[in-house]
Amino acid sequence: MKKYSTVVIAGIVIAVAILGFAGLKFFQAHNNSDHMRAVIKQDDKIVERIDLDSVVEPRRIDISSGTHHNIIRVEKGRIRFETADCPDQICVNTGWLTNKGNLAVCMPNKVLIYIEND
Repeated sequence: MKKYSTVVIAGIVIAVAILGFAGLKFFQAHNNSDHMRAVIKQDDKIVERIDLDSVVEPRRIDISSGTHHNIIRVEKGRIRFETADCPDQICVNTGWLTNKGNLAVCMPNKVLIYIEND
């Protein structure tokens, strides 16, 4: 009897996880058609707000803190940390941000990029 209840609880947990993941993917798929705007912050201050849908030419943004340096790459519909001089490179390895709610952070340079909701 105890073994049966453990299997039922595990099944319920797995079903809830699958439904949650499916709901998240459904929301992302239907929310991508809205306007995309990236926000770049350093030390909790907005450096630049970029309308990713209206980017015509790719460009780079240099951000320095005096001790660390980042180059951010902006293209139509996406943004990323292109290079960083921090030792772990987590911000660079995060890759392109293309959906609302995506974010990347460079902790040594205190830079945050995220795609905001309208």
